[in-house]
Amino acid sequence: MRPPDRALYMPGLVAKRHNPVIIALAKRLESKGLAPKAIVGASMRKLMHLIYGVIKSGRPFQAEIPLRGLEIQEGI
Repeated sequence: MRPPDRALYMPGLVAKRHNPVIIALAKRLESKGLAPKAIVGASMRKLMHLIYGVIKSGRPFQAEIPLRGLEIQEGI
């Protein structure tokens, strides 16, 4: 059985380039000076959270929902 980190590396790279939620996360972490591989790891983790939310709710993914929370965090 493959560890989840291996199974999510390429999807994490693709999501970092094409998913608006993960793009925002990557830009925020990049501005803080995080290493590129650490950003990919964070995008893999965020991708897992998004997948879990879709499975748990039974509704299709909507990028507006996670992005709304980012507006609140900007003031912190």
